[in-house]
Amino acid sequence: MAHKHSRWWIFNQGPPDLDEVWRQFLRRFKGGTGGAPSPRPGKGMPSVSLPTPERMALIGVAVVAVIWLLSGFYIVDAGQVGVILRFGKFQELTDPGPHWHLPSPIEAQAVGSPLNVAQVRTVELGYRNTLKSKVLHESLMLTDDENIIDNQYAIQYTIKDPKEFLFNNRNPDGAVVQAAETAIREVVGRSKMDYVLYEGRSQIAAESEKLIQQILDRYHTGIAISKVNMQNAQPPEPVQAAFDDAVKAGQDRDRQNNEGQAYANDVIPRARGAASRLNEEAKAYEQRVVARAEGDASRFNQVLVQYLKAPEVTRQRLYQDMMQQVLTNTSKVVADQKSGTGLLYLPLDKLIQASALANLAGSDSAGASAAPAAAAGTPQEIPSENDLRGRDAMRNREREVRP
Repeated sequence: MAHKHSRWWIFNQGPPDLDEVWRQFLRRFKGGTGGAPSPRPGKGMPSVSLPTPERMALIGVAVVAVIWLLSGFYIVDAGQVGVILRFGKFQELTDPGPHWHLPSPIEAQAVGSPLNVAQVRTVELGYRNTLKSKVLHESLMLTDDENIIDNQYAIQYTIKDPKEFLFNNRNPDGAVVQAAETAIREVVGRSKMDYVLYEGRSQIAAESEKLIQQILDRYHTGIAISKVNMQNAQPPEPVQAAFDDAVKAGQDRDRQNNEGQAYANDVIPRARGAASRLNEEAKAYEQRVVARAEGDASRFNQVLVQYLKAPEVTRQRLYQDMMQQVLTNTSKVVADQKSGTGLLYLPLDKLIQASALANLAGSDSAGASAAPAAAAGTPQEIPSENDLRGRDAMRNREREVRP
């Protein structure tokens, strides 16, 4: 019975003594024969048997193998990619989730794996951390018109190819900075200073982004440029004051040019309008004079025809027309010559003056009231003695002329 249970612990009386068990294990491990152990005096403990070294070694190997196999389990978080190497050579990329690979040294994750491909990384060119901490050997650039500008950029990038990113880059941030400096210096070197400082900022950033991506793709860096931001662009600090003065002078020049252009835009159209009006008036005068001359010539020809037919009648008619034209512009008074009283019947000059005043005043009622008043007041006027003597002298001369 004792031989049957020689490889198992048998507890008949109380728990075993751990010190004794350990000593027996050491004796067996050092080359014991496997006989039954001697009972500890005074304890009354039965003999027990321990596992052989072969079995202990197998158990140890099994435990180590289980631990070794379990070391191949790994988890890739969301937005990351696992990179697996087999004997140091790239094997595969793994997506987010739990995975298993052959334990080391057969397979292992690459240094830096898993990679966060969703993260947007940022590098600075021309400054570090803040714009005041400038790096002049990066920020000072030469433009096409041989001016120096101080500009800073922030370049954002992501990982588009984890394999190329891990195995083709020793320093990814440094590679992006060098490619960005090369590309931006080329773009700035093709541009004028005012274009870089003012209206061309967004265009320069876009061109630089495209050129940086081309350089990185040529070197197979596995990097994708997301955005190139121009943080600041200005002249160097030693010439900032002079540049500000030049900018103010340019602004004054533009302002004066705008004022002169506005004045020209106001004067020139009016001058052109006046010239056009004068030309039109001259053309109208020319047409009027020509038409009048042609009309006079036609009328003269018609009068000549009539004159040849009836010279006396035509002569009399011409005389009457001329007298009508002359007397129209003179003052006229109708008097009774035969009665000899010198009474004025129609003060035509007074009526004409009254109507002229009424026309100037623009009131018909005023002109209508002034005419009767003048007509009513005129007959009561008494001619002076000189007027009477002059009229008598005229009558006497007329009598002497008559046959």
